[in-house]
Amino acid sequence: MPTNIIRRCAKPVCLAVLALLALSPANAQLRLNFGSKSPFRKLQIAEMAITNMYVDSVDEQKLVEDGIRGMLEKLDPHSSYTTAKETKLMQESLNGSFDGIGIQFNMQQDTLLVIQTIVNGPSEKAGILPGDRIVMVNDTAIAGVKMPREEILRKLRGRKGTKVRLGVVRRGIKDTLSFTVTRDKIPMKTIDGYYMIRPGIGYIRIGSFGATTYKEFMSCVKSLQARGMRHLILDLQDNGGGYLQAAVAIANEFLRHDDLIVYTRGRKSRVQEYRAQGNGSLLQGKVAVLINEFSASAAEIVTGAIQDQDRGVVIGRRSFGKGLVQRPVDFPDGSMLRLTIAHYYTPSGRCIQKPYTKGDRKDYDRELDERFKHGELYSSDSVHFADSLKYYTLGLHRPVYGGGGIMPDIFVPLDTTQFTSMHRQLAAKGIIVSANLRYVDECRKQLKKQYPDFPTFNGKFEIPQKVIDEIIAEGKKQNVTPKDNAELVATLLSLRIQLKALVARDLWDMTEYFQVMNEQNHIVMRAVDELMK
Repeated sequence: MPTNIIRRCAKPVCLAVLALLALSPANAQLRLNFGSKSPFRKLQIAEMAITNMYVDSVDEQKLVEDGIRGMLEKLDPHSSYTTAKETKLMQESLNGSFDGIGIQFNMQQDTLLVIQTIVNGPSEKAGILPGDRIVMVNDTAIAGVKMPREEILRKLRGRKGTKVRLGVVRRGIKDTLSFTVTRDKIPMKTIDGYYMIRPGIGYIRIGSFGATTYKEFMSCVKSLQARGMRHLILDLQDNGGGYLQAAVAIANEFLRHDDLIVYTRGRKSRVQEYRAQGNGSLLQGKVAVLINEFSASAAEIVTGAIQDQDRGVVIGRRSFGKGLVQRPVDFPDGSMLRLTIAHYYTPSGRCIQKPYTKGDRKDYDRELDERFKHGELYSSDSVHFADSLKYYTLGLHRPVYGGGGIMPDIFVPLDTTQFTSMHRQLAAKGIIVSANLRYVDECRKQLKKQYPDFPTFNGKFEIPQKVIDEIIAEGKKQNVTPKDNAELVATLLSLRIQLKALVARDLWDMTEYFQVMNEQNHIVMRAVDELMK
């Protein structure tokens, strides 16, 4: 074999080995076999042979990445590989910030429409206003050219301190305006909303568990306690998880000293326990945790700890069932391997990971569809657990089950009548969002003047009939029509509520959106009833 090929491969191999050594627990035995008959050596020779001798040219980087993905496909459903670009985006969402210009926007008819500017952020400081349309970035047109959203984001984002020139079209002004915005760190919130839902009852919705979640959460708690909060609704519906450390920190706020929160155990990693310190700010008062079939991972850790320690009531539908711990392995080019190394267990000893067959991701991904078909989302009687999976809570010794997500204490079925087929089709085709954007864009100043604060808006606002008529007319053009008058009446009812929530979001923020929508959310309302007892 040519020596130049061996020499070319030596450095990456060494870097990979060093990375594994750095990540391995002190008591783990890392087996390194570099012998002539080792599987590692076989893989290395195959890669070198294809790269250097194959009849056609190959992309060596892609070849290796495909090989990594091929190995992972034979493992569990959550071990994964991400490219450098994918890894960067993933870390931004978890680490809680990225460098950019600080706007919330939507694409309307191939044009970037500014919905909100982040308070005291770069764009607000430069003079960008809600309702502005950004049509140029550094002399490059981004409107009317069908530029992909990802490409627009790439042009707007950049290193902190760098400048970007924006061409802006503003309603009422003939000429295109020009602004120079200095990019800065833009915080990404993981708390979707918080407010006093009833006297004495606070509500906090966590969208994901990232590096800033605990700090955000405690800020919300202090604000709500200052407003008289005695009990809390913790909404983890649709929360797909995130950092284990963030989940542990939040669970700690509810539990007594030395209460077990979660523990992890793997084939090559030692058992690691996480216990409460007893210094939490939510040790008193009632707690309701809300979950559904999309609540997973870190969300299940918090839910399992509160349920197993009998600290609160869990309401909703059975959670997703992800009880696997991934460890990141960073590559020199910025890409990352996230390898499952352990299971996590709730305080009672439950592993809530749902069953899977190694290498079979298709059936795993369809498991939620199977729940739907079997009627589980409509009736708790459709959920069956084996007696071997029965455990007991640590305080009241209530039966709970592992092996397939967390079953709530109070089951709330999915209400298929809340959103009609017609409503779902209008939403799927983007007709509702487009109509809302046009309305807010045209009437923002008038709305702000007429409704100076959210309580006034919430008490008096009704979506104009002309907006409803536009949606129905556009739906008809796209073959979205009601099957009968009853469906039309039900659609109009839910449509008015959703549009009111969307207008509230665009005038204020997501907290106001949830204040409108939650009054129609059966899981949230059941929690209110429980905490008011």
